[in-house]
Amino acid sequence: MTTLEFKLPDIGEGVHEGEIVRWIVAEGSQVAEDDPVVEVMTDKATVEIPSPQAGTVSKQLVAEGDVAKVGDVIFVISGDGVKSSTGAASSTPTATADSAAATAVTAPSTNATPPSNTGAAAPSTGAKVLAAPATRRLAREMGIDLGQVSGTGKNRRVRPEDVRNHVATPATAANAPATAAPAAASGLSNEVAPLPLPSASLQGGREVNEIPFRGVRRKTAEAMVKSKFTATHFSLIEEVDCTAMKQARTIAKPHAERYGLKMTYMPYIMKATAIALMEYPQLNAELDEDAGVIREKKYVNLGIAVDTPNGLMVPAVNDCHIKGLLQLSSDLFEVASRARLGKVTAADFADTTFTISNAGNIGGILATPIINYPEVAIMGVHSMRKMPRCVGDDIVARDVMNLSISIDHRIVDGADGSRFMVRVRELLENPGLMLL
Repeated sequence: MTTLEFKLPDIGEGVHEGEIVRWIVAEGSQVAEDDPVVEVMTDKATVEIPSPQAGTVSKQLVAEGDVAKVGDVIFVISGDGVKSSTGAASSTPTATADSAAATAVTAPSTNATPPSNTGAAAPSTGAKVLAAPATRRLAREMGIDLGQVSGTGKNRRVRPEDVRNHVATPATAANAPATAAPAAASGLSNEVAPLPLPSASLQGGREVNEIPFRGVRRKTAEAMVKSKFTATHFSLIEEVDCTAMKQARTIAKPHAERYGLKMTYMPYIMKATAIALMEYPQLNAELDEDAGVIREKKYVNLGIAVDTPNGLMVPAVNDCHIKGLLQLSSDLFEVASRARLGKVTAADFADTTFTISNAGNIGGILATPIINYPEVAIMGVHSMRKMPRCVGDDIVARDVMNLSISIDHRIVDGADGSRFMVRVRELLENPGLMLL
């Protein structure tokens, strides 16, 4: 019987420690090679670490919620003919999986399985499925077999919306619970006697659900506290008349569909933000207090706040200052999809220069977001509503949206923040100016 001590690998990107979020395999359980053993979260991403070989997880040396440093032994595998970290059979009583174990880190994943259709899926026929490359990539990212998707395009070609609708399809009638028979069939009259109120005790329940404060939630809390108590926040609000942008999007939508893309308002907002940041680099910067310098970035990597099942994540869409609307739309959908499926890596969070938080599709007309430290500003995008506004001497209905920005007053003056927001508004209200 030989054993292997598995050390927390160097995941890269300056990561020195990781929190043990969840033990996927219980102590004493057997694993096959490459089976995920433990879920570890760093300040960059959450990853599943697989077993380097088959055996039994004989010891778990770090408890869930505790932090281990790179190089710490986090579990021990026992078995006959256990391979060392180099892949050869171990001839010593104890083999050690050290820095070479970094290759064992897999793409991060969520606790849940990839989304799949909730209705009864038709069996795959094995026939070739007609679909564009972008549609096939979307299906792979969402964990969907294209053979199970009904195509609505010409010659039953599967389109991106078919893949998305496949996920959202409700249960079929065959699987749905039986509904009550019509009143006429049951012999009841159209007037139904009211049901009595359910009895209730004078004292309500006192149940408490205790949720471990760890993982993404704790990392987010730590980042928010550091930002709020380090950066001196101040906020500005700007109202945007989105009527022209809405018209431009209507024209762009069928062109985007040719490439399997769904054109939303976000690419317009991202492009306007990138242009404005190149003109006002004070907001595209970070402060290095130790070195005593302000670093203004000459490129724009936008962090996009994404609401995921595992909590808020802010992956980056890089080089937005040199990309067109179609490319921004494609990149945004790809990174947001991977974030929601838990397939982001540490590289997806590296070197963001400015963050956009868009809760407009959920609701709310105003918020003051917390800066994604060490950046110096974050812009909030809020819901679009039809409102009465003055156009000349007439009161007309216009599509209106609020933008808010929180800025680190140590680095950016209020006047520069106002000029930046005015420029973003100008570009969104006149989308053709983005071509200049």
